Amino acid sequence: MTVGERIQLLRKKTGMSQIDFATKINVSKQTLYKYENNLITNIPSDKIEAVADLCHVSPAYLMGWEEPEPQSSTILNKKDEKDIAKRLEQTLDQLESDQDGLMFSGEPLDDETRELLKASLQNSITIAKINAKQKFTPKKYRK
Repeated sequence: MTVGERIQLLRKKTGMSQIDFATKINVSKQTLYKYENNLITNIPSDKIEAVADLCHVSPAYLMGWEEPEPQSSTILNKKDEKDIAKRLEQTLDQLESDQDGLMFSGEPLDDETRELLKASLQNSITIAKINAKQKFTPKKYRK
């Protein structure tokens, strides 16, 4: 499978039109058409990264260097992403509401460690959401 075919497959999985998808990755509809139909094969790295971010896959998958992880076959929609963000904020608020706040070995967390904790929690919540969607989506609605 070529890079263009992967881009087209991912665009269709997200349910976006070429116009919407092209707008989100900051190219024209014609350029996206050329990517998808392998008329342009030397796609700039910033566009590969934009497609990867938009479709929740790695740039290495788009380039054909690795297979996607099983979770990446289920793409989250905007509602799911809002639910994840809301749950993350609730969890962080609960952790910080303790009178001492977040601490590690008796020391308050610095900003870098707090961001790492937040990223880890977000990843965990996202994986839980993807697993729940895979488990509870009826077979007739699965792609």
